[in-house]
Amino acid sequence: MLSRARSDVSKLAVVEGEVSVDKSVGEGSDRVGWRGYLRSMGPGLITGASDDDPSGIATYSQAGAQFKYSMLWSALLTLPLMAGVQEICDRTALATGKSMGELFRMRFAKFGRAVMTVLLIALLVANTANITADLLAIGEGMNLLHAGPVWVWALVAGAVISVVVVSGSFATIARIFKYLCLSLFTYVVVLFVARVEWKKVATNTLVPHIQLTPAYLGLLVGVLGTTLSPYLFFWQTAHRVEDMEEESIGGLAAVPLQQRGPLQAKIKERRSRFDVFSGMTFSNGVMFAIIVATASTLGRNGITKIDSAAAAAKALEPIAGQLSTVLFALGFIGTGFLAVPVLAASASVGLAGLHNKKWGFSQSIHRAPLFYAMVAIGTIGGTLLALSGVNPIRLLIVVAIVNGVAAAPFLIAIMLVSSDRRIMGDYRNGKLATTIGWLTTLIMTAGAVVVFATGGF
Repeated sequence: MLSRARSDVSKLAVVEGEVSVDKSVGEGSDRVGWRGYLRSMGPGLITGASDDDPSGIATYSQAGAQFKYSMLWSALLTLPLMAGVQEICDRTALATGKSMGELFRMRFAKFGRAVMTVLLIALLVANTANITADLLAIGEGMNLLHAGPVWVWALVAGAVISVVVVSGSFATIARIFKYLCLSLFTYVVVLFVARVEWKKVATNTLVPHIQLTPAYLGLLVGVLGTTLSPYLFFWQTAHRVEDMEEESIGGLAAVPLQQRGPLQAKIKERRSRFDVFSGMTFSNGVMFAIIVATASTLGRNGITKIDSAAAAAKALEPIAGQLSTVLFALGFIGTGFLAVPVLAASASVGLAGLHNKKWGFSQSIHRAPLFYAMVAIGTIGGTLLALSGVNPIRLLIVVAIVNGVAAAPFLIAIMLVSSDRRIMGDYRNGKLATTIGWLTTLIMTAGAVVVFATGGF
């Protein structure tokens, strides 16, 4: 059982104006007002942005091209589900100072850990396939900008990312991630280039237009699986823990909310929740923009088959002009560089924590060999697959199936952890979190059943 005792260093608080600020919160986090909230943004924002990787962009582009505006309502469905699940994951890290893999080890016995190990290995394989597709998308984006062959830039991207994640400190990596998030604004800019039928956009956003066909249902599950990918669950908790370790309070250890003063814990939880909700809103806003942009251009002109994010970018040129193509290409180059290390690290964090091994980009290779070995398998393996001429779309189909199958059991495990008073104390799930969490689990389970029953993929 985790102690509810408060740290002695956390007891002293001072009042600045009308806000009581605990001086042990850590450097920068004691700022009052909106500046404090902006400075706290990081893990949630990066998790949300990494969800809009090139494979996600290809999925959303296909939805807009093939079914025009009729899937826009899914953005309203996925926002509360995604925000709710990621808030639960984030809160487990805040309450305990531990990653999801470590919490699985605490919560489950030998059989449960064995099941989680199998699922995490499957997730590692799926992530490696996703990395391959993302590296190829980076290469295709550079090729669209007339910078050279696809395979050259896929190799360069894989090499650069491998060097950065192994040699860079966590603070440096987190800072790079924040800058890469800016690349997603390019998809919003595309809306101003395309001719959007805003009345139809509003109608299809607010009123579901579901088509009971295998193609529609399969792509809808693909959208859900892309938006609620299991790797995001592990990355959110891992990034939050490492973010807490960077605070001045507690030295090198992450100090959980349960060991902080009441005011300090309240401020930290509120700002972290703002970070998560902002990141998920940003992510879903980009998803919405991509579907609208491709529906208004490709869908309107009868281009219904999109094989990759690069194909979507190239197809936009004769319809919306060269600027939209360039913006699309720059967007998935940036998101590719953002998503690859997240994909490589997420399953690695889970496996290392589950087996009581050191993990994290803040650790040295000597101290966390299993973690870095798994990261290397994902990144280097993805780079080699990208150079082998493998079809990225077939890989993404495999990824979608694995993620769809794995999401439900991972969500069940997360809900059991986050509802456990012994682990979470007073920060366990409330009624709203419990409802959203189990509803998401039910929807993802139903989605997986639909995929296999209809052959939608």
